[in-house]
Amino acid sequence: MLTISNTVTLADWEIELNAIRSAGNGGQNVNKVATAIHLRFDIKRSTLPAFYKERLLKLSDSRITSDGVIIIKSMEFRTQLQNKEASLERLKELILSATVVQKARRATKPTRSSQKKRMDNKTKRGEVKKQRGKIRF
Repeated sequence: MLTISNTVTLADWEIELNAIRSAGNGGQNVNKVATAIHLRFDIKRSTLPAFYKERLLKLSDSRITSDGVIIIKSMEFRTQLQNKEASLERLKELILSATVVQKARRATKPTRSSQKKRMDNKTKRGEVKKQRGKIRF
């Protein structure tokens, strides 16, 4: 069971974990031992509240397929248990990141004094650059 928040938990049947062989270096074990974890989580079939489902399906994340299935592949550690914990943690972070509401941006204008200051600095820089030119007699 994966606990997302105080009120939201995911049952074991909702998360499909498969052990696969890791790619990359690892010596003799790389071709024998299945240490990488392939996690699949179907958003539409899950028991998540509707709010979570809507927000997750709206996310433009490469780990979410068009069918609404989250696929996470974890092979950063050398043991299957550590990779399993890492993939579950990444699933939890993805679900929690979907619930964060972005603060609405309010358009603001620069103050008149800051505009004047900026223009004064521009003219000063222009004068300095003009004085660097050739001296004509």
